[in-house]
Amino acid sequence: MNETHFSSWRAFSSFEIEVRKNRRFIRSESAEYFLDAVKRTVETRRSHVSKGRGFWRAQLGHDWRHLDEIDEEVPTAFPPSRMKPLEGRATEGRANPKGIPMLYLCTNKDAAMSEVRPWLGSMVSLGYFEVMRDLVLVDCTRNTNQEAFIFSDPGTSEWDSAVWAEIDRAFTTPVTKTDDSGEYVATQILVELFRDAGFDGIAYRSAFGEKSTNLALFDLECATLTSCQLHEVSGVKMNFRERDNPYWVRRTRSKSKRAQF
Repeated sequence: MNETHFSSWRAFSSFEIEVRKNRRFIRSESAEYFLDAVKRTVETRRSHVSKGRGFWRAQLGHDWRHLDEIDEEVPTAFPPSRMKPLEGRATEGRANPKGIPMLYLCTNKDAAMSEVRPWLGSMVSLGYFEVMRDLVLVDCTRNTNQEAFIFSDPGTSEWDSAVWAEIDRAFTTPVTKTDDSGEYVATQILVELFRDAGFDGIAYRSAFGEKSTNLALFDLECATLTSCQLHEVSGVKMNFRERDNPYWVRRTRSKSKRAQF
């Protein structure tokens, strides 16, 4: 009996390289085999969210309202229409291609605000959404802390786990404005596969909180805004840890020329 559904423990990495650098729409036999293996194993990642559960969604920026007491315009949170994605309008993301919006939510409000990359002094509109029906999600939060295999094959019996660990990490990697949109192709294809398989969205770890989880929901109407508030960024703190040995650059001494008189 075959111990794995994948052809290699590096199956996701090989797929990601192919669709990002070589061929995207007419894929190779190995790429199609990988996607078929994902279909056959995705049921092990099935997770449920109950109707009525609440999540946070942040938008960078604010609206204005008139304050009669001082006869001036003051900042206020965005209206409900601005707190949800617009149909047919969306920037590139880990889960969605340009023009196909998804509803991104988060379990933690601070992480939700951090996800929009605010700067010191900026305003963030923070909305609270409630899920309108029971949802079935693909859970990509299980192996994000598992160490990646680099130099050795983990063994056939662990290939499925190793591949899904790479998939989990791919979704967790935060999106930045400097990323090439091609970096998202592999995860976007997987999301379309999940959607076609009948799932309502995916859950993946937030890069801005150890216990925070993000949701990318396919149906924009499956959650509704119940309240909204405005926050101002009052401080930013990041921690860093060294990941490699430093290197030093040797400076060559130039011979000084004797002054000529």
